[in-house]
Amino acid sequence: MASTEARLADVAEKTDKTPIVGKEGDEKIDIVDVDVDAIEEDLDLYVPLKMDGSFVDEHDPLTIRAVIIGIVLGSLVNASNLYLGLKTGFTFAASMFGAIFGYGIIKLASRTTLPIIGGSFGPQENSIIQAAAQGAGGIAGIFVAGIPAMYQLHAQTGTPKEQFGAIITITLVCSFFGLFFVAPLRKFFIIQVGRELKLLFPTATAVALTIRSMHAGVAGAGEALSKLKALSLSFAAALIQRVASYYAVGILYDWHVFTWIHIWSGYTSWAMNIESWGWWFEWTPAFIGSGILIGMNSALSMFGGAVLAWGIIGPLLVHYGECIGKQQVEDDPRWADWYSFASLSNLGHETPSPRYWLLWPGVLIMVVTSIAELLVQYKVIAYAGRVVWQKICANISLALAKRGKTSTYFATRAEREVKASEDIIEDPAPAHEQVPFWAWSTGLVVTVAVAMVIFQLQWGMNPGLTVLACVLAILFSFVSLDDPHYYFFVLPRNMLAVQIGAVTDNSPLTAASKASQLIFGGATKNHFAVKDAQRVNLVAGGLASGAADVAFSLTSDFRTGFLLGTSPVKQWYAQCLGSVVSIFLAPGMFVLFTTAYPCILDASAEHCAFAAPSVSAWAAVAQAVTDPDVSIPLTSGIFSIVMAVFCACQVVFRHFYLVGEREKYRQYLPNWGAVALSFVLPNPVFTTAALFGATLAWVWRKWNIKSFDLYGYAVAAGFIAGEGLGGVVGAILQISGVSGDVLGTTAGCPAGYC
Repeated sequence: MASTEARLADVAEKTDKTPIVGKEGDEKIDIVDVDVDAIEEDLDLYVPLKMDGSFVDEHDPLTIRAVIIGIVLGSLVNASNLYLGLKTGFTFAASMFGAIFGYGIIKLASRTTLPIIGGSFGPQENSIIQAAAQGAGGIAGIFVAGIPAMYQLHAQTGTPKEQFGAIITITLVCSFFGLFFVAPLRKFFIIQVGRELKLLFPTATAVALTIRSMHAGVAGAGEALSKLKALSLSFAAALIQRVASYYAVGILYDWHVFTWIHIWSGYTSWAMNIESWGWWFEWTPAFIGSGILIGMNSALSMFGGAVLAWGIIGPLLVHYGECIGKQQVEDDPRWADWYSFASLSNLGHETPSPRYWLLWPGVLIMVVTSIAELLVQYKVIAYAGRVVWQKICANISLALAKRGKTSTYFATRAEREVKASEDIIEDPAPAHEQVPFWAWSTGLVVTVAVAMVIFQLQWGMNPGLTVLACVLAILFSFVSLDDPHYYFFVLPRNMLAVQIGAVTDNSPLTAASKASQLIFGGATKNHFAVKDAQRVNLVAGGLASGAADVAFSLTSDFRTGFLLGTSPVKQWYAQCLGSVVSIFLAPGMFVLFTTAYPCILDASAEHCAFAAPSVSAWAAVAQAVTDPDVSIPLTSGIFSIVMAVFCACQVVFRHFYLVGEREKYRQYLPNWGAVALSFVLPNPVFTTAALFGATLAWVWRKWNIKSFDLYGYAVAAGFIAGEGLGGVVGAILQISGVSGDVLGTTAGCPAGYC
């Protein structure tokens, strides 16, 4: 049997349609859970899917049961994301988890004759479930980055529990600002430039195809049951493994192989030197599951970046005295060679760690690569600008006509037809199914007005800076909505959001937030005291990041609904209802974790259960742009610029030279977004786990491609959600006084710390 890649290539040669592929950089990858035989039906993923004749006619898919089930499932993911984000810096989408589990629950309920609960169940209602799940599962990103960073820097006094109301209000602003400003952009990004920019939204597309297949008659029901079983088993296994591992971390979770060698060899120094740079293996279901999804190119790029950062550059920096490490145990000679090279504390008052030095090339590479990928699409950007201007002129001309007035200038330009690509299709959703102008426009104005008041009174940010933060949030969301870049998770939930995510699957929000922090560093310089400037800096970055995150999530929902024929306004309502829950749930989970683990808010804590890598990175950038005592190392700045120029050149080389017959060589280029991500992470543990998952998926495909297509995505989604919920259980055990650090063992951990 030919490989999936070969069959996709064959389809691409026989038709001008785009086969079902995603992208990692420019490597074509399988969208899992897709029947490859269906691809050979000449399936075009830039028009609505052809639905099976057995599908029920859904007059109103926005049902009470769909919204409630979606919110419940999304809430599980929201709780999971707080744990995963604080532990690793990454959060995950709730769409696939909600789509599959929601199908199983409502399919069972639909067999009853009870009102509201019973009744027919079709794919559009299934898409409403995942939309509500996306809403309820979102906005966790700001609680694993900017908000805790404020407490670490002492830019905000008190505790999250004491300031619960203020935290809720900033969550409300981020959520609804993103929901309102991106609503009118659905047609532009999903329909008008989707094909030209290859905005496939891999996960959203996979969710739509999965929903369609699950509702395709008897065969689809059988396939759906198999997916549901796989997701349930992997979810349960990951949950049990994570909870059990709290009581034997060094045995069931972290394998510190070089620590073991250090002990067995009589405490020799060479093994601990390797251990100190983070080279151990972690049995983290979430990142093994992520590796299953992302494919070998991104996984190898991440791992290669980790080797470059933590195996070559970092040790050289320490060797030549440019950076230093911190001894972990000072009073036990057996562990005298155990160091940490990831500290971001006491910046400006001592030689920095390799992590601080590596942070800047990582961020700059991601930002420059993202912008370069956008600029090479200059023809499409120019077309988009013409379309937007023509629409503005048409609206102004119409408004004047209603008042009995005319403007030759606007009327002339309104009548000019913008020549569109022949691939652009008509919007299948009629006007009455679009999000009403009054709804999003009124909501947007009210949200901005409320934000100006809230941010002034609760966070000390004047209205002008609040408006600037809102403008930056929109700008970074635009950039992210159509740029072929990288990514699958979210330390994202901090880099340039919708555009990158549309091609790569995840909105990389780190670049967006870091760029926002840099801009606000200049805007607040000499106008605020240091701590006040840091608070404003982090709040502004949080608004840009949080709103862009929500914007990407909603646009992904629109993509799923477009393929399934779901009314956009009903999807919007579903996600808004889910977001109302997340506004209260995410802050509640944040209070839970910071109560159970106070070290999350303490930058000086050396042995915390949560590394909180995003928090440290946000805090470091805020210090660098507000504190005159903290600066970027000169050598780091030079290296950052050189690498950024090189990466931009690769983008140009790939886009303009590797075309036609040479396009096949694109897959061999490194994914510099993934490489840069490894520079930002505090150690190579997560990249190693992701590589293990990607290798597992590669072997699985080779062994049985149909089995992988059926179970792969479901297993990965179960692993991710299961470990996250296990982390929530761990926090509850910690507060209850029966956690692993009380009743468990630290066998296998260096100096008793894991």
